[in-house]
Amino acid sequence: MAEYDCLLVDGYNIINHWDELRSEMVHSLDSAREILIDQLASYKGFVGCRLLVVFDAHYVSRSMEKTELTNGIEVVFTKEGESADAYIERFVYQNKNRYSSIGVATSDYLQQLIILGSGAIRITPGELKADIRKCGAKAKERYRKESELRPNSLGSRLNEAVFRELEKLRREDTKN
Repeated sequence: MAEYDCLLVDGYNIINHWDELRSEMVHSLDSAREILIDQLASYKGFVGCRLLVVFDAHYVSRSMEKTELTNGIEVVFTKEGESADAYIERFVYQNKNRYSSIGVATSDYLQQLIILGSGAIRITPGELKADIRKCGAKAKERYRKESELRPNSLGSRLNEAVFRELEKLRREDTKN
């Protein structure tokens, strides 16, 4: 599992490289974005880093840069004339001393070279997908182990006084 304080994800780049998101994009680009954000939110909950997913809006006339907080993830739509690559490169350059490590998930070779030159960690779409799966598997295993340690009966969740009263009622009912 990769470790970084901040992770930037080139949203459309990842969507175009993950088969399930690419096929969803054919039906609905909004849906593909939502699926990606949901997967990243679960991942963020496990790794605990600052996570930004950046989407191009540079072809949208008069668009202003917009950042929304969705499920704990900063979702950035770039302004008109600015690509996700340019935003990510600027962010890495401006924040390289703020974070001990910044990861960038993209398949764009030129962008990888630029961010590597700024000291960021390069993450391919396949590596990100594998890391998300590993974290998901670890989270399921952790939940399974915790649930085995927790008694799962109603009696184990009631306070003692309520349990005694219910037990008394049960015994009276079986006498009748």
